[in-house]
Amino acid sequence: MAEVKLPIQEDELVDIEPSDPQLDELVEEESKPDVPAEINILPLRDSVIYPMLIAPLSVAREASVQLIDESIVGNNRVIGVIAQRRPQIESPGFEDVFEYGCAVIIRTLVKMPDAVRLIVQGVSRFKIVERLQEEPYLRARIEVIEEIAPPPEKAEEIEALRRSVASLFEQAIRLSPQLPDELRTLTQAVQETNVMCDLVAAHMTLDVADKQKVLETVDIQERLRLLLDLLSKEVRVLELTSKVQSEVNTELSKTQREYYLREQLKAIQRELGETDDRGEELDELREKIDEAGMTADALREVNREYERLRRMSPGAPEYTVARTYIDWMVSLPWNTATEDNISLGSVKEILDKDHYGLEKIKERIIEFLAVRKVKKDGKIRQPILCFSGPPGVGKTSLGRSIAHAMNRKFVRVSLGGMRDEAEIRGHRRTYIGALPGQIIQGLRRGESNNPVFMLDEIDKLGNDFRGDPSSALLEVLDPEQNSTFRDHYIDAPFDLSRVFFVTTANRLDTIPPPLRDRMEVIELGGYTEEEKVEIAKRHLIPKQIEEHGLRPSQIVFKEEAIRSFVRFYTREAGVRNLEREIASVVRKATRLFAEGREAKLTVNNKFVESALGAPRFLVDEVAERELTPGTAIGLAWTPVGGDVLFIESAIMPGTKGLIITGQLGEVMRESVTAALSYIRSHAEQYKIKPDFYEKTEIHVHVPAGAVPKDGPSAGVTMLTALVSLLTNRRVKPRLAMTGEITLSGQVLPVGGIKEKILAAHRAGVQTLIIPSENEKDYMEDVPVEIRDQLKVHFVKHASQVLKLALEPIGTKHENGKPVKQ
Repeated sequence: MAEVKLPIQEDELVDIEPSDPQLDELVEEESKPDVPAEINILPLRDSVIYPMLIAPLSVAREASVQLIDESIVGNNRVIGVIAQRRPQIESPGFEDVFEYGCAVIIRTLVKMPDAVRLIVQGVSRFKIVERLQEEPYLRARIEVIEEIAPPPEKAEEIEALRRSVASLFEQAIRLSPQLPDELRTLTQAVQETNVMCDLVAAHMTLDVADKQKVLETVDIQERLRLLLDLLSKEVRVLELTSKVQSEVNTELSKTQREYYLREQLKAIQRELGETDDRGEELDELREKIDEAGMTADALREVNREYERLRRMSPGAPEYTVARTYIDWMVSLPWNTATEDNISLGSVKEILDKDHYGLEKIKERIIEFLAVRKVKKDGKIRQPILCFSGPPGVGKTSLGRSIAHAMNRKFVRVSLGGMRDEAEIRGHRRTYIGALPGQIIQGLRRGESNNPVFMLDEIDKLGNDFRGDPSSALLEVLDPEQNSTFRDHYIDAPFDLSRVFFVTTANRLDTIPPPLRDRMEVIELGGYTEEEKVEIAKRHLIPKQIEEHGLRPSQIVFKEEAIRSFVRFYTREAGVRNLEREIASVVRKATRLFAEGREAKLTVNNKFVESALGAPRFLVDEVAERELTPGTAIGLAWTPVGGDVLFIESAIMPGTKGLIITGQLGEVMRESVTAALSYIRSHAEQYKIKPDFYEKTEIHVHVPAGAVPKDGPSAGVTMLTALVSLLTNRRVKPRLAMTGEITLSGQVLPVGGIKEKILAAHRAGVQTLIIPSENEKDYMEDVPVEIRDQLKVHFVKHASQVLKLALEPIGTKHENGKPVKQ
């Protein structure tokens, strides 16, 4: 028997490749070795070895390597090999291997670092009759199965079967590219019928179960019939493969090759009578389309894509695009909506529970629900609300609370930094990786066509070469247009008129005017001290106690401690920093309990100061600053709330004219120039030397020079500071002002009144001067408890400002305070 060199395939455990024996050449004739009654069993993965065949083995499993070592050491080169029933089993026992196997003799052994390489030759079939051991390797008593010579009367039938097997084997070699043409002479070269059967079974691409059947079939006639049946099935499959190959004449790219393989699979499935999974999948998709409740336009578009999908191969590049599009369309809430909670009392109760204050917004929501309750039929116009205010006042959480109160789904999309128009309108399907815009994606996530849809940070939209998202929002946020909103991806109108859109912004001046015009702006100013205390009691403290794993019975906050947080450790419009400071104190308390404290902890001023350190803000900022002639207090609006602004001026000899410092913007610089021009044109009226500007320099400075400052509301403050300097009269204590002036002295209205008033109150201001046209804003926006503590003058002209702001001529001071004469 000649041994043909074959590559040894490496596998984790065992891998066998049958040799291609040419039995007419024998290197050395050996007698058939004796097979002992008790034999070591080596399990094989995915392979079956037959008698008289030579095969390479690679053994890497620890138990199998021990089996080989002990067999060689014991001078017993004959072992048994049996195929595993399931190749994935790592440590097979007798239950995991077949009962029939083949005794083999080890011809060659080479030890490698990762495995032991063997070349074995089959000797004879055997059957396990007694299981002797499973550890460390399998060992059994066996019964050798000898080949039985067929009776003479069946010689003709066996020869006919032999010739049929040989013919089918040659046909399989011709059709299969994996089998070399040299194997055609195999059936003629081997005279013994039983050896020929084993050779054919070893070389055909059959599964382990079929090869095992051939091994277990001892009767030569039955073995030939079994092999004939297996070869017939294999040849039919190969013929179908050849038929599919002949239909593909062009050179196959990677995608075309996948298509070809799928066509092969379909042809085999049709031949075997198996069901078509793709047909079932398309039928399910059809049912989803019919149940989606789409509009006529959308249904027309989806049906067009569905028909294309039916005609398309799953391997085509457009298949995934069309399938993804249909999946998006059937998953949109075309006809799915939630029922509104129109119990006004219940809604008011939920809103009050979730948020303290914010009465304007609560009234607006209840008014909207009242309309829905009264108007039973017809379309109800959904408002487009814009919550404008500094950070931390609860704009975003208020949207979630509105959804909860109205029993609607809540969807939130952040627009901050968005620069691509396709983020709103979606990408056209011609692009790779196209998706719908954030509006359609949000509706899909919300699973409802009437959610509360929050567009967060609408004032922070950007634009570049990819488009202007703010312009794309014009259609979305227009109640007259959004009923036919058309996303580029779905390419069909979707009704957004039932969506309750809520937007948030820190400032309105960065929102394009056409977009701002489509929204109903509701301004959220800052919170008063009383409101912050209540918010801390009702929401912030319970939330932090829960988040830190404490029980309400373990820690209690005194009201004086809560007021300390508000007055001395935070000075902001919202409550974010307040929540952070409360969290810091709760963390300190949590540590005490973690270290073993059991008694209840009372948080008072002393504990707050020990936890947070010395107070960060002065008790009375205005009183701490000495108001010399030339100093005035203004009020400023910032995106994070209001603030007080100290303006200082000084006069000195020189010829440079006006010096302005403090990193002021162009608007504030112009306010200084306009105020100075007004003073020069009215110098005689205020008893100022007309030539004061010729030989002196005036320096105007706004402290905190590292902070950029700008805005159109510092005119009256600049005027008051300059007149105070030039007349040597101080500004009245605890007085602040806001407003812009013209060259003729008229005082113009300004914005941000509520934020400015709250900032002044926090800083210790008691008297305010504001433009008369802002009186309505003051009365509507500023809480009554704050108005009761302030004295406010409403002015129309600069002369009124100066009369109210400056102390009378000749007022004397002691320790920086005016003394009554």
